[in-house]
Amino acid sequence: GRGEDGPLPRARSAVAASPALPAPSPGAAPRAMARLRRRACIALFLFTLFIFGTMMGLRTLKPSDGFSDLAPGLELAPFAERGERRSVSHEAVSRPQVATSNDDKARTPLVYYDLHVFYYMWYGNTHFEGKYLHWDHVMVPHWDPKISASYPKGRHSPPEDIGSSFYPELGPYSSRDPEVLEEHMNQLRAAAIGVLVLSWYPPGLADDNGEPSDSLVPFILDAAHRYAIKVAFHIQPYKGRDDHTVHENIKYIVDKYGSHAAFYKYKSSTGRSLPLFYIYDSYLTPPESWANLFAQAGSHSLRNTPYDAVFIALLVEEGHKQDILSAGYDGMYTYFASNGFSFGSSHQNWKAIKAFCDSNNLMFIPSVGPGYVDTSIRPWNNHNTRNRVNGKYYETALQAALMVRPEIVSITSFNEWHEGTQIEKAVPKKTLTRLYLDYLPHQPNMYLELTHRWAEHFSKEKEQWLM
Repeated sequence: GRGEDGPLPRARSAVAASPALPAPSPGAAPRAMARLRRRACIALFLFTLFIFGTMMGLRTLKPSDGFSDLAPGLELAPFAERGERRSVSHEAVSRPQVATSNDDKARTPLVYYDLHVFYYMWYGNTHFEGKYLHWDHVMVPHWDPKISASYPKGRHSPPEDIGSSFYPELGPYSSRDPEVLEEHMNQLRAAAIGVLVLSWYPPGLADDNGEPSDSLVPFILDAAHRYAIKVAFHIQPYKGRDDHTVHENIKYIVDKYGSHAAFYKYKSSTGRSLPLFYIYDSYLTPPESWANLFAQAGSHSLRNTPYDAVFIALLVEEGHKQDILSAGYDGMYTYFASNGFSFGSSHQNWKAIKAFCDSNNLMFIPSVGPGYVDTSIRPWNNHNTRNRVNGKYYETALQAALMVRPEIVSITSFNEWHEGTQIEKAVPKKTLTRLYLDYLPHQPNMYLELTHRWAEHFSKEKEQWLM
């Protein structure tokens, strides 16, 4: 019968035919012998079953089931198709080498100008400024005094205790330090990010925790230029900001920095090349005031003047879409890295926002982030924390952005340490009073590598869309 082909019946017949075994006879010894034979058969049966099961298991095991088909440290390779990731094909293994061949380097830019990252130059330390700036950030009280009463108050005291849940590899640095600037450009280049979007206040002005920093802009432009990185401006809200003062800001920036080789200009599909400005918290000014500046017929319109540019407004609430359109803006971005925090920052709404922008000839620039945690400066804001999940949160955001086929993607952020949205290198650190978060089990450059791989993916996808 068919059973004889299997290992089990053969094993049984071998035991039965063994001449070494005595014939059955009454008494204790033969009974013991029979038990031994039974045990031997059972043991052999179980062992054979184990070997057979193991062989079948190994045959069906896929590389992604515990055995990575990627080099060490590349387990997070984003957005490869599921089928592609599960097979260790020759193509999948050889791809990274192809990407670094000389031929490809000539064709592929080292940085991608459709990838923008928000950058902060408000940090200071005792060596450069004679005191700490921003690393000693105040703990912001909750607006409800009853809630505020149960949370810590006061300032952080660097270098051991800083206003961040993560600790930078460079320590509490100064934005004025030329070595820090050089290292930042190195990291941006490693991430293949082409545009640094500078958080900017007009000369003499600053945020509540910082000092005026416009004097740093020339150094940032020079450093960026050495790495083929471009610089755009993120105009922050300040006391008295309106369409008139922003008009002055734009003129100042273009007159002073517009001729620098690193000054970013966006090339539109019509072939025009214009500066691009992000306006943070743009909703604080009524749309009719912005229309004076951004509409063709505005009372002091910048359109078709030497100061014309691409102006991008911040979308927070759903109602802002219509306001941004009537204000005469060219597009909208979402900034916040906390998925679900606002209408604009919720990935699930990006498809509808993109459809609105497409039908109104506006640009949609989704903002993606690696995570969010600001409890070092807003101890009561736990509910907006978004865990990084070893890079999975970032991958999800990047994938959501890719789904809507955007012209540009912005990253929140390179170094907004207070809100824990940084992709800059962070290191594990423990002090007597604090245990900082870190990127373990990955290296400090994990998010730079993840961004680089995604930048290449984004670029290839864009070529496909264009075709």
